Amino acid sequence: MASKRLRNLGFLTIALAFAGLCFLIKWTSAGICMFHHTKTENIFLKQESGNFLLLPHSDCSRNTPFLVILVTSPPTQLKIRVIIRETWGKKQVIANKLIVTYFLLGTTLNPEAQVAVINESLKYGDIIQKNFIDTYSNLTLKTMMGIEWIHMFCPQSSFVMKTDSDVFVNPYYLTELLLKRIQNTRFFTGFLKLNEYPIRDKSSKWYVSENEYPRNTYPPFCSGIGYVFSTDVASLVYRISDNIPFVKLEDVFIGLCLAELNITLVNLHSKQSFFPTELEFSLCHFKKIVASHFVRPHKLLIYWNALERSMDEKCPGD
Repeated sequence: MASKRLRNLGFLTIALAFAGLCFLIKWTSAGICMFHHTKTENIFLKQESGNFLLLPHSDCSRNTPFLVILVTSPPTQLKIRVIIRETWGKKQVIANKLIVTYFLLGTTLNPEAQVAVINESLKYGDIIQKNFIDTYSNLTLKTMMGIEWIHMFCPQSSFVMKTDSDVFVNPYYLTELLLKRIQNTRFFTGFLKLNEYPIRDKSSKWYVSENEYPRNTYPPFCSGIGYVFSTDVASLVYRISDNIPFVKLEDVFIGLCLAELNITLVNLHSKQSFFPTELEFSLCHFKKIVASHFVRPHKLLIYWNALERSMDEKCPGD
């Protein structure tokens, strides 16, 4: 207990010092507080992203999870994270398999917000954070941070899901489908995007310049709303990531890593189970999906409560 308190105090001291430093000198273009890529050379993700500021309190070697869900979330989304902890992101055992959820956060230049994140970490013990500013352009850094954490601290787990805080996840159905898998290594699934190309319109959220990505097509990748992979893939991606040209679109960057590793994307089920758009809620439909995008926090509660109340009820086709 004493060593744990000392570790938490160490994280607290480092994070407070970092937040204060960023606030005072307001670095916003490079260095430890903001990552900004304008050149064509490779970005060394491990070195650029720095050390962990906050780590979960759990020990995967002692209580090994079957599935780890990593949720990208801005520092200011405390209320949404609380709702996720109360619904699909709560620690639970499904079919005798442990499911755990952690949140991936960058930093903020607002010291009060950073202190709030530190307090949240101390209370819940489920925050993973490094020293880069939390922006959409840094989503690749955030995702790679989660992959690095799996590689370093939780390689004992069987599967990992990366998703976002505006997604509804059904861990019951996901666990059911994963337990049926024969392939448990070099496995990667989600909403497959097989024939995508870079958007060159500068007004688009997904704009990618020719300097950042000169080719005309992307390799196969899975939509960033939610993809699932066997844990060995985390280590494989982590080890080769510095050799892959940086792209700010994290799902595309992961796709580039998978192409380099010759890992083929597969469908989790014969029927679509990952939905990058918002679905109209239907209890029987949501029992047979893994992820649905654009779900507001109050709907998360409604959908989850309805799902849990009806787990033993039969639907047509069951």
